[in-house]
Amino acid sequence: MAMAALGVVFGDIGTSPLYAIKEIFSGAHHPLPITPENVLGILSLLFWALMIVVTLKYVSFMMRASNKGEGGTMALMALALRNSEEGSKRRLLVVTLGLFGTALFYGDGVITPAISVLSAVEGLKVISPSLDTFIIPITLCVLAGLFMIQRHGTASIGKFFGPVMLTWFSTLAIMGAINIVDHPAVLKALSPWYGIAFLIAHPLMGYLSLGAVVLVLTGAEALYADMGHFGKRPIQMAWMGFVLPALMINYLGQGALLLDNPAAIDNPFYRLAPDWALYPLLVLATLATVIASQAVITGAFSITQQAIQLGYAPRLEVQHTSAKEIGQIFLPLVNWMLFGSVIALVIGFGSSSRLASAYGIAVTGTMLIDNVLAYVVARWLWGWSPWKALFGALPFFIVDMAFFTANFGKIKDGGWFPLIFGILLFTILVTWKRGRALLQKRLSQEAIDLDPFISSLGYGGTTRVAGTAVFLTSNPAGVPHAMLHSLKHYKALHERVVLVSVNILDVPYVESAQRVVVEDLPNSFWRVKVFFGFKDEVDLPYALEWCAEQGLELDMMDTSFFLGRETLLAKHSSDMPFWQEKIFIALFRNAGSAANFFKLPPNRVVELGTQVVL
Repeated sequence: MAMAALGVVFGDIGTSPLYAIKEIFSGAHHPLPITPENVLGILSLLFWALMIVVTLKYVSFMMRASNKGEGGTMALMALALRNSEEGSKRRLLVVTLGLFGTALFYGDGVITPAISVLSAVEGLKVISPSLDTFIIPITLCVLAGLFMIQRHGTASIGKFFGPVMLTWFSTLAIMGAINIVDHPAVLKALSPWYGIAFLIAHPLMGYLSLGAVVLVLTGAEALYADMGHFGKRPIQMAWMGFVLPALMINYLGQGALLLDNPAAIDNPFYRLAPDWALYPLLVLATLATVIASQAVITGAFSITQQAIQLGYAPRLEVQHTSAKEIGQIFLPLVNWMLFGSVIALVIGFGSSSRLASAYGIAVTGTMLIDNVLAYVVARWLWGWSPWKALFGALPFFIVDMAFFTANFGKIKDGGWFPLIFGILLFTILVTWKRGRALLQKRLSQEAIDLDPFISSLGYGGTTRVAGTAVFLTSNPAGVPHAMLHSLKHYKALHERVVLVSVNILDVPYVESAQRVVVEDLPNSFWRVKVFFGFKDEVDLPYALEWCAEQGLELDMMDTSFFLGRETLLAKHSSDMPFWQEKIFIALFRNAGSAANFFKLPPNRVVELGTQVVL
């Protein structure tokens, strides 16, 4: 499992050596002079940033905040929402932070493939300056191929990810160690004193340099987010026993190289290697960055699916690319949205150094949000005292805030991109959630109570026809609008009527034996509540098979599914700004069909429309 985790979890943080040191000492954003004091100071800051933020915060502390084994911002938000009252300020804060953290993840996810692959291919310029003109075209071709294969899934090639990343980290360590042997004095940088002395001697320069130092932390959140795939222990073992030492040896090796040859700052990563190894290293680096990008893309698919099922995003087409692995999914719209954004970034920024200016804001913003959500979980879910929870989160918050504010200067140089991207996605997520709540409010205002309606059927007057009708409803206590319209048009009801409400819980998975709750009602009516976790595959016909254990057997060939299909009209009201209503209506109109989302048999579905004024 630790080997498998190498191929997925550590791709992003593992490719940071390609550009981090270069950006610190020669980037467009406050480059540092290459002096022994500065080099040792920066290396010390790198080491202790990895120890405090990654090792202590994510690997040791955050992994305790497990939502039935799952991690990540969405899972953490679901944990933080437990024991919070509907409509409370705490709930509003948690939802806002969780959604904005999710939105920032997408901003980070767009930049990662662009900067990783571009920085790997820039090794061509080290091999020969005349190859410079081929960097952008080759990068675009690699990225295009990466996004093109997504629809086929990665099950067939995923087995190579672990060995490739094992080779990559081993190569990082070997290249770094060779140069450390020539300048063993760089090992002094492991002492925190050199980092502290650097910050004291150059307070402003040191503070601004944190905006580039944070590049070594990109991908740290993935260690927590991918906990559900591999388990806590394998990730901790791989990080402490292999990845962290390999990364730090390489960073120290790059520092040793700069002490010996400051001119190597044009690309200190590739300058570590002898000339004969440049082409193989270029190929290996490109493979490693493709794997890192694959992990980010897969993460975007997964978090989008979670957002859909938790009700924060419109229904989108979800294709399963593996018959064995439930988590292997492909979302065409998300894939092409990411592809277009990544290509625009590569062409617009043109170099990894300029892209590095856009990196950091999204990463540090997500880290800050994780701190606040972890505090909420510790305080209200684990029952920690206010002071214990505060002092547990405060040191990490101070460190992350320093990194976050140090990136403010990057906003005008490209940091605006992940912020704008995140704000747009945050607006979509919030608008969809508020719009759905408003739509349910309007529908409930027009609803008829179910119990009196069922009782009235006992007096006769309504024709009952053979077969079973399943009506999907979000309000189990009311008569579904689709049923009222069916009665209006057909003047009849099926002899057996099943009212089904689907509930997505704040846990990742629900056991099949706990999937349904069946209630027998008068006059051949049944009420069924179906439960899914936010990472479960939503397959309603399969879930309904479990009703047989509670006395309700359904023959799909004799069952019809009735769905309501609303047409929305905007109206100036105090419930929602008019512009937000228009956005919600546009999203609602273009959302995927409920029949496809619930995997209902197409030839057994009847949709009945109605107009709703928001």
